[in-house]
Amino acid sequence: MKTFIKKLGIIFTVLTLIVGLTACQKTSDTKGSSIDAIKERGKVIIGVFGDKPPFGYVDENGDSVGYDVYLAHQIAKDLLGDENKVEFVILEAANRIEYLKSNKVDIVLANFTVTEERKQEVDFAEAYMKVALGIVAPDGSQITSVDDLKGKKLIVNKGTTAELFFTENYPDVELISYEQNTETFQALVDGRGDALAHDNTLLFAWAYENAGFKIVEGNLGSQDAIAPAVSKGNTELLNWLNDEIKTLTADGFFEKAYDQELRSHFSPDTNPDDVIFR
Repeated sequence: MKTFIKKLGIIFTVLTLIVGLTACQKTSDTKGSSIDAIKERGKVIIGVFGDKPPFGYVDENGDSVGYDVYLAHQIAKDLLGDENKVEFVILEAANRIEYLKSNKVDIVLANFTVTEERKQEVDFAEAYMKVALGIVAPDGSQITSVDDLKGKKLIVNKGTTAELFFTENYPDVELISYEQNTETFQALVDGRGDALAHDNTLLFAWAYENAGFKIVEGNLGSQDAIAPAVSKGNTELLNWLNDEIKTLTADGFFEKAYDQELRSHFSPDTNPDDVIFR
């Protein structure tokens, strides 16, 4: 009997160790890659948009480019010593959180607006851009303010702050939601909706480059921030990114990035201080 009990004790101890190790592994996995793991891998994996010019899009050569991508290359350079040691994963607005939680990416740089709801699921670093909501409509539209949208069809992207804002604050507006930015704006061009709501910075660029459309509202809702995001609990990478954004801001990096990637897409009278943090 003593031998049997001793054997049971040994088995129980082994099982406890296995369960403990498994639990630790799961906890580690959910926190995302450590900086050492990224360095050992030899590249940082960053989620970006593929169809949101001028912030993140794929050019005619099949390369990821834009303001967020410009920042991503700088992060790779400062983290790994080479701006090309970065793998880009194309995201949609609705799957940004999912890709972090499943560790498919180390960092999201996809025009990610900081909200209280999102902060429950991911960790945001220091902000690098300002944003509010905007509305764009055809030039001949009778829509001149957000109040004119009652009973109208408003086009939005799924999983965006625009969709959430109008769902919560304007239930009388019919929302038409699309996954991709390309199809969202094409729907407006095709007349499948009366207006379109999105980040104001994106609309400033789109309306400037697409004749026949006007900005109805350029500063709707609260003034929010756009920031890099990492997996919840990945404190090491978060702290590194916080220091990185602070250093880049102090060095004037974002002014350079604005001139390189954004200025030509905006109206000449656009104030960079309305877009970037200095």
